[in-house]
Amino acid sequence: MSMFWMREITRQVSEWQAERARWRADAQRCKAARRAARKSGGRLPEPENTGPPPTGFTLLPWLLMGLGSFSNLLQGRTPQPWIGSLGLLAFNSLYIYVTFRAFAKEKRGARSTRVALALMGVVTCALAIAYGGSWLYFFPLLGLATGAVMRGPWLGRAGLALTALAAAVSAVRDGWDALNVAYGTFLSTMVTAAILSLTEAVRELRAAREELAHRAVEEERLRFSRDLHDLLGHTLSVIVVKSEAARRLAPSNMDAALLQITDIESVGRQALTEIREAVTGYRQGSLATELDRADSVLTAADITPAIHRSGPPLPASAEALLGWVVREAVTNVVRHSDAARCEISVEGTGERVQLSIADNGTGTDVQPTPSVRPNVGGTGLKGLKERLTAAGGSLEAGPTPRGGFLVTAELPTEVAEPPTEVQEQPPPSQLSPHPRPTLTP
Repeated sequence: MSMFWMREITRQVSEWQAERARWRADAQRCKAARRAARKSGGRLPEPENTGPPPTGFTLLPWLLMGLGSFSNLLQGRTPQPWIGSLGLLAFNSLYIYVTFRAFAKEKRGARSTRVALALMGVVTCALAIAYGGSWLYFFPLLGLATGAVMRGPWLGRAGLALTALAAAVSAVRDGWDALNVAYGTFLSTMVTAAILSLTEAVRELRAAREELAHRAVEEERLRFSRDLHDLLGHTLSVIVVKSEAARRLAPSNMDAALLQITDIESVGRQALTEIREAVTGYRQGSLATELDRADSVLTAADITPAIHRSGPPLPASAEALLGWVVREAVTNVVRHSDAARCEISVEGTGERVQLSIADNGTGTDVQPTPSVRPNVGGTGLKGLKERLTAAGGSLEAGPTPRGGFLVTAELPTEVAEPPTEVQEQPPPSQLSPHPRPTLTP
């Protein structure tokens, strides 16, 4: 038994030393950050760590309340001292066992902890009834252990029941002095529970805040990488297509080649502007601009465009999302479809708007399916599907029964703002039987 307690105490001491070392390291980092802020004249960071987490050692000094009983045993003023010694040893052992388990959630609610607390109550009542006097002060110690373990809706009932028990036993032994014992028991129970619960809540809130900050950084990083993919992927595709067109036209029609080169310059300048706006977070797309660009790039790639738009004007947020769909889908058509014709249709009503981009490409190993498959793969279309889903819309892509490829996006017209949250992406899936990888700059 003694070996078990020695191993348990050694383990608790090791854990406490490790936590204290981590706290000291965090405190040193905080001090270094505050010194750097003072030197640079910036805002001083708020301290993030209030100290090492409490452990069972926090409640050990309260065992000194039992020194009066221990003194009575040493002075021989306790009848049958061997029974008192065994009772004192049992109480202290149970107190240490319960308080050390009270600081771990999984151990605090375990049945063994509750059984040990009940045995501790039985020992306390037995010693108090048998000896009275200073032995009654084990009730406040029992209250400390109860408050450390019983946190939650049952705390009030447990505290009142324990107080009533302490008052009854003390009244039998010491009369009116029972008021002091009852008051100390109730106070130790409720104050211990309140302080420990508040400390645990503060640490949980700090951990939750750190987790939210970490997730916000990750989401912003994903948003920025996705936006750069959408920007640079489409822009570089346009530049490549127009450069190839200029190279083909240069030997026979220099004026047409110069026109393509002028378009390349315009696209490059516009890309620089969009990248600057993306970095500052104020970029908004325009569906009309993207449709004009789609017409230009499809024509330069020798793909006949057919663009139709109907319905009322759309808010800027809905146009931004649909503009991204046009940009990504047209990029895939130019790079991967081997199509001769591409139809883009925008049909809007008062509540919803539908965008479809269809081509008559064949690709390789075409296996037409009877319907459009809703699963969307690839980096670009997958990110777009997340955006539209978060805004209450949908995105479907897949081959058509007549051949070619169809991308359909549907969105409510009233979208507050282009969503920037990035949900956890599902496992990558094949977009279509066509070799249609999404553009990656």
